[in-house]
Amino acid sequence: MEFDGWIEACSADDIALEDVIRFDYGNRSFAIYRTANNEYFATDGYCTHQKVHLEGGLVMGRLIECPKHNGRFDLSTGEAKRAPACTALRSYPVKVASGSVYLKLND
Repeated sequence: MEFDGWIEACSADDIALEDVIRFDYGNRSFAIYRTANNEYFATDGYCTHQKVHLEGGLVMGRLIECPKHNGRFDLSTGEAKRAPACTALRSYPVKVASGSVYLKLND
């Protein structure tokens, strides 16, 4: 469901603490994260190094580690934090309302 640019992606409970899930919308793929502190973030789904989806990655605090070559990104900004990842991921605003996670895809 879409409302004012916000896309309903999943139930908040679909993502375990310190985990990541894949969300596909149209022809795009995203990664949605939940930290140990119950914060939610979203970025483009594919690592900028070799286009591996981040859904199998490891969430550590506010970092996601790519499952293929262990590059790391900041969940809140998309900033590349460890080689071989050098290019940032695009990040998206996230809100949780009525038990659902929403992404804002329109700038």
